[in-house]
Amino acid sequence: MNIAFFFTPKNELVYMNINSTMRQALEKMEHHRYTAIPLVDDDGRYVGTLTEGDLLWKLKNTASLSFSNTNEISLKEISLHNIYEPVSINAQIEDLFTRAINQNFIPVIDDKDVFIGMVKRKEIIEYCSKNLLKESH
Repeated sequence: MNIAFFFTPKNELVYMNINSTMRQALEKMEHHRYTAIPLVDDDGRYVGTLTEGDLLWKLKNTASLSFSNTNEISLKEISLHNIYEPVSINAQIEDLFTRAINQNFIPVIDDKDVFIGMVKRKEIIEYCSKNLLKESH
């Protein structure tokens, strides 16, 4: 089964450009109550996923940094500690399972590595749950 069944397109998602500031990321993540957010470059290519932990480590490890000057820090300057491996839009559902164990979403890219959306772990769990319930009846 193709992952398109689970796919949420990027126009329905929150993601950020790598040139955005730390302050913008903090505000966007707080507003949406997200703990992680995909990052793209100027060409829309997926470059990684920013997490709350990445922001906290940057704050902790930068002596002169406080919340008031987070607008001076570009997201490019923040180390990403967790690897959210993307999948191709042509991937099969089996390709999602190992990633979904450790990621609450799986970024989806096209043939040019452009971020086009994601598959949410919730969608995978709901699908598996429905199929298990069907089999038990």
